Amino acid sequence: MNQTLKLTDIIAVGFMLFAFFLGAGNIIFPPFAGQLAGDNLLPAMSGFLFTAVGLPLITIIAIALAGGSWEHMTKDLPKRAAILMAVLIFIIIGPAFAAPRTGLVAYEMAVKPFIVDAGQFHLTTFSIIFFAVAMLFAWFQGRLIDMIGKILTPVLFIGLITLAVGVFLYPQGELLAAQGEYLEYPLQKGFLEGYNTMDTFASLMFGVLVVDALRSKGITDSAATTKYLISAAFIAAAGLAFVYISLFYLGATSSAVAAGADNGGAILSAYVQALFGPYGQLVLSTIVLLACLTTAIGLISACSDYFKSISSVPYKAWVIIVGSACAVVANVGLSQLISLSVPVLFALYPVAIALVALTFVRSFLPNPKVAYRVVILVSLVFAMVDAAKVAGFDVSALSALPLFEVGMGWLIPTALAIVCMFFVSKSNEQVLVEETA
Repeated sequence: MNQTLKLTDIIAVGFMLFAFFLGAGNIIFPPFAGQLAGDNLLPAMSGFLFTAVGLPLITIIAIALAGGSWEHMTKDLPKRAAILMAVLIFIIIGPAFAAPRTGLVAYEMAVKPFIVDAGQFHLTTFSIIFFAVAMLFAWFQGRLIDMIGKILTPVLFIGLITLAVGVFLYPQGELLAAQGEYLEYPLQKGFLEGYNTMDTFASLMFGVLVVDALRSKGITDSAATTKYLISAAFIAAAGLAFVYISLFYLGATSSAVAAGADNGGAILSAYVQALFGPYGQLVLSTIVLLACLTTAIGLISACSDYFKSISSVPYKAWVIIVGSACAVVANVGLSQLISLSVPVLFALYPVAIALVALTFVRSFLPNPKVAYRVVILVSLVFAMVDAAKVAGFDVSALSALPLFEVGMGWLIPTALAIVCMFFVSKSNEQVLVEETA
């Protein structure tokens, strides 16, 4: 069987992955971070790019090297623990936070500006329509490359390039002085802001979607799958970096049109209208609707695919269940949804990072099963401390932890745990199995 893809199909797979990633958080967080970073733009943006581009790229590569699935990545963890971790991540990127956020941002930025006296009825109606369309696309799982990679994403990319050219040619203000934590810890603050995109979580699941899409194109050989999965990851990462750099610069140069704005959506809207005049909102609405819709399709499809694999309920039934739940949760409101998601992100993001790190060093570990259990547990325990801190609990007794003040108290203990695992010997059982093999 032919295990080679045409160049157009390789680009389409990369575009599909890029479109899955580029959603609500990717659009609303960088402009606000850029405005607050001001003249500390470069270190803040570097930190953000590490977590919002570098980690998803590394995660997709880890999935490819591990064998192309969540089960391969977590084979050294107890099965129930691996399933629980996956379910929690899917709930976060699915019906609980990330997917409903796509609908909310699409409404707030692309539809609400055209409605006079917009109210709850309009949000509810839009949520139903938006997620019905997303479910319709997700329904045809095997055709995602053709529908998203070859149709929706090119239109989205044209809109993004138009915006980026305007931002760099006609900046709407001078760089302001850095504010808040961006004044003292711009790199670390940018790193933590990258959590909000949820893309490291999403990449754990989108990698599996890409594998399924490749299979629909006849790619079944493991070496070919790994090669094309990594190629798609680099294409998606390049696209994301392009978008983030332009949006950070947009925020940093927004002083003349959006000084004092309290969120990235407001900054982006004011900037685009200043650049493109009366047509600005149409440009913005096109970009936001397509970005949010493609991500919603990817999230609903990924969640449905996984829940199908651990239950007797078929994929299409899960599409309806997950999509309907997203439409309901979307009516909570954007600010409430973001505030609820932050502590959860602080608790689980370090666990995802630890899992990816272990994937790359697994072949060097004397006792992978022990290593995975210990490192994941250490990362979770210390991440819970950071999560409790951002949730408002008093954890000052642990302030002596390195990087505690910048919300990264998990990093050093997790790194030390990984190093220690190189010195844990094999069990007698393992040695016996290897000798008799």
